[in-house]
Amino acid sequence: MKLLIGNRNYSTWSLRPWLVLRHFDIPFEDEVLQLSGPRWRETLAERSPTGKVPLLIDGDLVLPETIAIIEYLADCFPDKAIWPADRTQRALARAAAAEMHAGFSALRSHAPMNLRASHPGRVDADLVARDLHRLETLWGGLLDRSGGPFLFGAFTAADAMYAPVATRIRTYDLAVSDRASAYVDAIYALPAFQDWLAQALHEPWVVDDDEIDVIQGRVKPGTLA
Repeated sequence: MKLLIGNRNYSTWSLRPWLVLRHFDIPFEDEVLQLSGPRWRETLAERSPTGKVPLLIDGDLVLPETIAIIEYLADCFPDKAIWPADRTQRALARAAAAEMHAGFSALRSHAPMNLRASHPGRVDADLVARDLHRLETLWGGLLDRSGGPFLFGAFTAADAMYAPVATRIRTYDLAVSDRASAYVDAIYALPAFQDWLAQALHEPWVVDDDEIDVIQGRVKPGTLA
């Protein structure tokens, strides 16, 4: 299998299936398609039917869309417990994943994933308050039921879906409960995430559209160096 991904520092959707592949020890290789620079959009369009990443290539199969990739992996490797074994818990995990896929637009817009950065206080708390409240409710209920450290006890695809949100909480030092903070710590401690993070920190590329100074229209000399 081969997974085409975007810049590790910024690409939230690439991170999710990559974590599933790496954590569950599924053999694969990856290739970074940069999300900036000369002809980057044309390159994506040439390699991906949607012009986006991630993209899983498995033999003749060319599969876009993160959740579709994760479901395909779960079908290919039913022994890997990518989703919870219990039917009820599996339904809840898929519901949580779908909610992440479709929701939390304020966090996405105002607090882009940026693993190399540290921007405490740079996000207006009022703009993301509703999303953070929903995260607290969702994570809290699942963690109370499972006992943690992950949403369903052991790491599953649901946690992979929420990993980019965990990075936003840390990058922007967003105010969350101790329980939510402990969940963020668990994501960061995951060996697969540590592997991704180490590679992200050494990437030289900058994607202006995912830098908060550009988003807020406050580009300063040297900011993008």
